[in-house]
Order: sequence, then C-alpha cells, then structure tokens
Amino acid sequence: MSGTNERPLRADAQRNRGQILSAASQAFTNCGLEATLEGIAKDAGVGIGTLYRHFPTREALIEAAYRSELASVCEAAPELLQKLPPEEALRAWMDRFIDYMARKRGMADALRAVLASGANPYAQSFDLLIGAVQPLLDAGVAAGRLRSDISAADLLVSIGGVGGAAADREQAGRLLDLLLDGLRYGA
Repeated sequence: MSGTNERPLRADAQRNRGQILSAASQAFTNCGLEATLEGIAKDAGVGIGTLYRHFPTREALIEAAYRSELASVCEAAPELLQKLPPEEALRAWMDRFIDYMARKRGMADALRAVLASGANPYAQSFDLLIGAVQPLLDAGVAAGRLRSDISAADLLVSIGGVGGAAADREQAGRLLDLLLDGLRYGA
C-alpha cells in the first residue's frame, strides 16, 4: 500500500493488518511455501477476504511480512537506546538481529518465490539496518564505551557471521558477547 492518494487505515484495519502480518511471518517461517493463506487468516483471526483486501497476492503478503520483520528489528534500536545504556542497548539489539536472521532463514523459500515474481524485498534492507545500528554505535562511542573505528556495515556483517555460524541460539549469545567485547573502547 504505497500510493500518495491512499487514506490512512482505520484503527481496526490497522489491527487486522498487523495480526495478518504477525501470523504470516510465523507461518512462512515455520512452514515456508506450505503455509496456506486460509490458515494465516484463521491464525490472524480474520476472514480470507480481509487478508486479500490487504494483500492481493501471496507474494505481496510474503514481502510485507518480511518488511514488517525488518521494520521491527530496525525500530527496536531507538527504543532500546532510550531504556538502556548504549552497550546494553547494542547487545540487546544484536539479539534481536540474530532472531530476525533466524526468521528470515525460515522464510527463505517464501522469499525466493517473491524474488521469482520480479519483486525485491531486500532492496533497501541493508540501508535500513545501517540506519538502525549506527546510532547504537554512535551512542557507545560518545559514552566512551565502544571503539570509534568500527563501521555499522562491519558490525552487521559480523553479527551475520555469528548468526550463520552458530550451532544454536545459546552459542550465538556467547559469540555476540565476544563480539561486543571486541567493540569495547580500548579493546
């Protein structure tokens, strides 16, 4: 839904859209292309017609679910900075990023179907993630707690390496702790 003439969604429509995206993300992560739109609508507590009003094709729903996951992880950064000291905010965000990566891996087949349809759900992903992590790094540098010579891009690649290499979530946590130790000022 990206037209300039479109009206904002009513509160109930926004709620329905959010429930659909949440159910879709869960379904595509757990079941891939085997997830049914009927099952997603049921899990979201809406009718299939409501799902199709928001997302006219399966590919549109998959792409929107992916973008919703991406937005969630990106929007967490400023919220975490408001609640936690910079180092803790960064570490909490790293956990969220690892969880996002796991969901994205679960959605891999579904996302490939979107790519095959000609859409590119990843078009702006890296830039959005850079925009999320840079303020976390900047806050840590300003507080004198993190090194200033690490770029947001390098950090994202490092976290991605942890997510791809870790055998399980527990090991990923230990590796993220190690990564944060390397980011500390004077390390």
